[in-house]
Amino acid sequence: MKYPRLSLTIILIGTAITNIFAQQPQKEITLEDIYVNSKFSEKTVKGIRSMNDGEHFTTLEESRKIVKYSYKTGELVDILFNTIEANFKIEAYEFSSDESKILLAVNAEYIYRRSYTADYYIYNILNQKLQRLSENGRQKYAHFSPNAFKVGFVRDNNIFIKDLELNTEKKITFDGKFNHIINGGTDWVYEEEYSFTRAFFWSPNGDKIAYYKFDESEVKVFNMTKYNEELYPENYAFKYPKAGEKNSIVSIHVYDLNTDKTKLMDIGKETDQYITRIKWIYENNKLAIIRLNRLQNHIEILLANPDNGESKVIYSEKNKYYINRIKDWYMTATADGKHFIINSEKDGWNHLYLYNMEGQLINQITKGDWEVTDFYGIDEENQTIYYQSAEESPLKRTVYSVKLDGSNKKKLSEKTGTNSAKFSDGFRYHINTYSNINTPKYITLHNKKGKIIRVLEDNEKLKQTAKEYNFSPVEFLSIKTPSSKWDLNALMIKPTNFDANKKYPLLVFLYGGPGSQVVQDTWIRRLAWHQMLAQKGYIVAYVDNRGTGGRGEEFKKITYGQLGKYETIDQIEAAEYLSSLPYIDEKRTGIWGWSYGGYMSTSCLFLGSSVFELAVAVAPVTSWRYYDTIYTELYMGLPQDNPDGYDQNSPLNHVEKLQGKYLLIHGTADDNVHFQNAIELSRKLVEANKQFDTHFYVDKAHSIRGEKTRLHLFTLITDFILENL
Repeated sequence: MKYPRLSLTIILIGTAITNIFAQQPQKEITLEDIYVNSKFSEKTVKGIRSMNDGEHFTTLEESRKIVKYSYKTGELVDILFNTIEANFKIEAYEFSSDESKILLAVNAEYIYRRSYTADYYIYNILNQKLQRLSENGRQKYAHFSPNAFKVGFVRDNNIFIKDLELNTEKKITFDGKFNHIINGGTDWVYEEEYSFTRAFFWSPNGDKIAYYKFDESEVKVFNMTKYNEELYPENYAFKYPKAGEKNSIVSIHVYDLNTDKTKLMDIGKETDQYITRIKWIYENNKLAIIRLNRLQNHIEILLANPDNGESKVIYSEKNKYYINRIKDWYMTATADGKHFIINSEKDGWNHLYLYNMEGQLINQITKGDWEVTDFYGIDEENQTIYYQSAEESPLKRTVYSVKLDGSNKKKLSEKTGTNSAKFSDGFRYHINTYSNINTPKYITLHNKKGKIIRVLEDNEKLKQTAKEYNFSPVEFLSIKTPSSKWDLNALMIKPTNFDANKKYPLLVFLYGGPGSQVVQDTWIRRLAWHQMLAQKGYIVAYVDNRGTGGRGEEFKKITYGQLGKYETIDQIEAAEYLSSLPYIDEKRTGIWGWSYGGYMSTSCLFLGSSVFELAVAVAPVTSWRYYDTIYTELYMGLPQDNPDGYDQNSPLNHVEKLQGKYLLIHGTADDNVHFQNAIELSRKLVEANKQFDTHFYVDKAHSIRGEKTRLHLFTLITDFILENL
C-alpha cells in the first residue's frame, strides 16, 4: 500500500533540448553497443600538459608516444618520444624543469585506486638516449629534483635518490617495511581519502626532501582472499583503519642532501591527527604543514623551519560540523612567498580567502550564496586567479577570473551548462570542456581574453549516434517534499514515444553521499544504459537529497552524525511523489545505486517498502562501522561517541522490513568497501528469513571491471529489472 498521494508540485527549470533528439525511426540500444563496442562513449582530449613557454603542449598518445603541439595553430610540432616496443606501455610522464628530460612510468601494476609500481625510464631529449632509472627492482612515485640532476623514488617503503650524472643510487631511509613503516608514500586511507600517493617533496632548490613517515604498526589488518585461479588462494592482508580504530602515526621529516642528515618537524605532541598536505613555500627555508584533528573539525596551518624542525601556527579554523574536504589547492602560496590562498566554508559557502604569512586575513576573494567548485591557479603577473563555481546555479558550472582583491570578476565560459578549464603556463591559453544534460563534451581552445581559437573535439559522431538511437531528452525537475525546507533537484528521462495517458514503471538512480551531485547540467556517464531502459518503457529519475553538494554548508551538513537518515527520507518522499504522477505506475517503483548509492538503495527499500518494490545495490556500505576512519568519522564522528548514529542508520538493523525484490552485488577483492559488507547483510537477511538475490564478482575491486565484466554486470542488473519491475 502506497502512502497517500502528496499535494506536491513539480517544476520544469529549463532544459536545453538540442537537435540530437529529433524524432526518427528508433534503433534499439543493446548492452553490447554500450559495454563492448563503446558506441556511446564520449571522446575527450586527454593528457594535455602545458610546456614552459605557454605556447605549446604535449599529449600522451596510444600509451606509446609523447607529441608536442602548438596552442595557437594546433599543428604537430614534434614527436618528443616514440617507441615501437609492444611491451612498453607508458602510464604517466613528467618533464624535467628545463624540459630536456622525460621521466616515463612504464608497464604499471596497480596496487590500489591510485598507487602502482612501474619500471621508470629517463629519456634525454637532446641526445635521444633512454636509460632505466634503476636496475634493482620496480619503483613507485619517481620524481625529478628541481635541477633534474637527480630523481627521487620509493621502493619497499624506503626513499632512494638516483644521481643521473654519477649514475649512483642512494637509500636515504632504512626502516621501511610492508604493513609497518612507509617512507615517502601514503597508507591506504590517505591514498583513498586525501587523494595522493607520492609523499616526498623536493625543496625549491633541490637540496632537501620533505617526506611523510607512516607508522602503521598498530593499525589492524584486513584480510582479503584473492583466488587467482590457484589451487591455494592467496590471503592478502593489508592495514585498513575502520571507524573508531587506530590510524597510522604520521611524522614529517626533512632530509638534507648536503649534510646527509634528517630532521623531524614539530607537528605537535598529539599523534592521533591527520597531516593532510605539506608544501614548500617559495622561500626555501619554509615548509607549510596542514594539520587536522581526528574529528576533522579543527584545521591548522603550520610553518616549519626545515633546518631545526621548529614550527608555528599561522592559521586556525574550527567548524561545529567538519572542515570541508582538503583539495590539492587548499593552500596556494603566491610567488613572493608573502601570501597564501585557502578555501573555507566559514561564511556558509565554499569560498577563497587571501592571507599573509602571519595568518592575517587580507580579504575574501570570492563571496556570495554559491560555491567555488575548483581552483585553477594564480596569474602572478596580473594578480589574477582562475576558478570554477556554481554561481549561476547549483546544477551548472562556470569558469571565472578575478583579481586577488576580489575586483574585476570576468566570466570566461560562454555556454550554459557545465564548464571546466585547463590553463597553459602563463595563462595565455585555456582549454574549455563543456557539456550539458543533452550535449556531450564540446572542447575548445581559447586565448587569454576568452576568445575561441578552435574546436578540439565536438563529439559530432556521438551526437549523430544519439540521433540515430532517438535518445529521449532529459528534463530537470524540482520536487517539494514534506520533510525538507529545501526543494530537491531531480531529473527525468521518459520513454521516447512517451504518452501521458499511459502508465510507466519508475526506476530511480542515486548516489546521495555528502557533497556529491548526480543531478547536474552535464552529459551523464550512464546515460546510454538509462536511455536503453527508457526505450524499454521505463521512466528513469535521479534525485539529489539533502547532504549533497553545490547548495551550501547548511544543506550539505544537515546529515552530520546520522548518515543515511535524511537522505533516505528524501529519496522515499521524492519517489512517493513521482510514483503518484498520473503517468507512473505506483506499483512498479524501483531504485538502484553503487557504493554510497548502494547503501542508499538498500536503506530505501528496507525503510520505504510502501513506496519501492525493487532495489539493486552494487558494492554497498551496509554499516559505517565497516568503513574507513577518515571518510566515516568526518561525517559521523567516532562510533564510540555516536553509537546510535552508526547503528540506527545501518541496513543490517532493518532487514526484517524487506518486502520487495532485492539484488545485492559485490566484488570479492574490493579493498575499499569490503566484501564483508555484503557478507554480513546476507547473513542478517538469511537470519530474518528474507529472500533476495545476490551475485559476487571474483577478484574484482570496487569498480567491478575487466574484460567482459561490465557487460555481465549490466546484463544481470537489466534482466533483474525487466523481470521484476
